[in-house]
Amino acid sequence: MNLSNKFTFTRIIFAPILFLLYNIPIWTGKFAFISLIIALPLLVFAEFTDYLDGHYARKHNVVSDFGKLFDPFADVILHLTSFVCLMQSYKAGISYIPSFLFLLIMLREFGQNFLRMVAAKQGTAIAARKGGKFKTVMYIVTEFYALFLELLVRIDQVPECFGALRIAALVMFIICVICSYASFIDYLVHFGAVLKKA
Repeated sequence: MNLSNKFTFTRIIFAPILFLLYNIPIWTGKFAFISLIIALPLLVFAEFTDYLDGHYARKHNVVSDFGKLFDPFADVILHLTSFVCLMQSYKAGISYIPSFLFLLIMLREFGQNFLRMVAAKQGTAIAARKGGKFKTVMYIVTEFYALFLELLVRIDQVPECFGALRIAALVMFIICVICSYASFIDYLVHFGAVLKKA
């Protein structure tokens, strides 16, 4: 495994770590603040590896079909894990993403990965397109915004406008869904022919 793919693998390793760090306080009622203080910088680094793997692969000319599949797969693992976490809060009754929005995002990502697998079987590696990259950026911005709101909850510094801030998070997740399906349609337009050959 080259260095580029090792950077990618970092995101897969961190996904269960994030899940545990986020949920241990919910399960135990302890470590509410310290868990996110540890998780947030680790998540920043994990997301940064998405840049590092592509940069290293291009710089050292080690771009591969495997990497084109492995990179989006790692992204999906990390982002779906963070979104699952954000379906609940340390404070009972709070959620940042409704289950139906998560389901829509999950179905899109599974559909996209299926398209990539079919294309790969026919010798076509589907690289990320601009719409897919924008969708990923929107995922990242939204997850960090929601995690910031959760941090306010865990340090007991919830402002009076917290309800409005949660509505903003909901709107951002809706935008994530719209972007995800818009980019999926774009992939289908450009690579849908591989499904007809399957």
